Amino acid sequence: MRLRLVARVLALLSAMISLFMLWPLSWAILDKSQDVQAFAFSIVSGFCISLILHLWGKQENYQDLGVKEAFAVVTLSWVTASIIGGLPYYLYGAAPTFTDAFFEAISGFSTTGASIFTDIEALPRGILFWRDLTHWLGGMGIIVLSLAVLPFIGVGGMDLYKAEVPGPIPEKMTPRIQQTALLLWGVYVFLSILQTILLLFGGMNLFDALTHTFGTMATGGFSPKNSSVGYYNSPYIDWVITIFMFLAGCNFVLHYHFLRGKLNAWWKDEEFRFYFWITTGSTLAITALLLRKSIYTNIFDALRYAAFQVVSVITTTGFVTADYELWPVFTQFLLLILMFIGGCAGSTGGGIKNLRIMVLARHARTELYRLLHPHAIIQTKVAGHTIPKETVGSISAFFLLYIGLFTLASLIMTLLGLDLVSAISGVAATLGNIGPGLGMIGPTKNYAAIPAAGKWVFSLCMLLGRLELYTVLILLIPATWRK
Repeated sequence: MRLRLVARVLALLSAMISLFMLWPLSWAILDKSQDVQAFAFSIVSGFCISLILHLWGKQENYQDLGVKEAFAVVTLSWVTASIIGGLPYYLYGAAPTFTDAFFEAISGFSTTGASIFTDIEALPRGILFWRDLTHWLGGMGIIVLSLAVLPFIGVGGMDLYKAEVPGPIPEKMTPRIQQTALLLWGVYVFLSILQTILLLFGGMNLFDALTHTFGTMATGGFSPKNSSVGYYNSPYIDWVITIFMFLAGCNFVLHYHFLRGKLNAWWKDEEFRFYFWITTGSTLAITALLLRKSIYTNIFDALRYAAFQVVSVITTTGFVTADYELWPVFTQFLLLILMFIGGCAGSTGGGIKNLRIMVLARHARTELYRLLHPHAIIQTKVAGHTIPKETVGSISAFFLLYIGLFTLASLIMTLLGLDLVSAISGVAATLGNIGPGLGMIGPTKNYAAIPAAGKWVFSLCMLLGRLELYTVLILLIPATWRK
């Protein structure tokens, strides 16, 4: 492991994160609010960290970046971004401890949306804008952004790309990894602009439209309002955000092909159809139950609230328009299951991913069929393509690791004093990058009351979930650090 080379790449990323703070700083200056100094000092501190890292690694060559260094760069870049990104919260006083500041920052960058702030609307717009901007930066990926704008680190870019992009099989749209990164960010920016315009038509001001767009397209869920999207009580806004949350949960490569004129790109993809039918089926089931229990008497209201919450959870966004803890227990359990499923591979959503669920289900069916026909040659297929045994093994291992880490983290949280519902849903919500859970961290509550040790456990869960386990866990293997 060439740590000096890792430090040199981290220096660039630290400087880039610091530069992005100029945007919320401009809001603070415009409002003449007291967070101006916090952002100014945070930017200076970020560049100081960048300078130190650069001086340590300046003798290294980017062309020497290998697989080991790529895993270290990706994991440590998210940690470094969260340290720098948490400074404004701590320096302004919004977060009482650095633990809280780091938790809020990594929740933002990992697009989890779990917050320790109890009165969001009391915070200045600079702080609120930074919260959602961390979502937007983390949604498509810090490393993917770096590859798009810093071509000189593109030599080892494919290793970095594989280590960060969510999904079992990262896709390249072009032979050049920098061009792929640019195209992905281009689609991301286009959809963000489109949603912002539509929200402006719905009556939101520019600040609210931007921040909610950042939270939507990144499937993050931070809102500048205490009652989240429910604050607006607008069917138009609810449906716009529902549609764009659904799109953010799709593979962005499909959006690229659709925008290039392949109008059937979405429906031809088997993972998209699987994702569509799970979302549709869950929405209709919850709608019917809400009507049956007379929680809503109007079918349009029931459909609107059910669709919003189902899409928000399965895409791991975490926006809320209703307190679903008041809904029937069946709906809460169904939403908990959707937390594990998550979005599609190549989306900004978290969770296990629909493609992995599909492969595991097909593999289970294949094994059952093999028991009946032991001499038959049977292969696991998805979308007509044979899935290699190595990929099936990797996905099976990922599933076991995911469930194992979920169980271990849940045990730790109960040891720290959380009740069973809060512990289980909290780990599911942070490991799946969702945000709100059940119990003491339900849709109308937050993570402020979680013990400090618990916040660090949840922070680790958020990092593991965003980088899909392997990228972080591989750093725990001694062989990774040997030369």
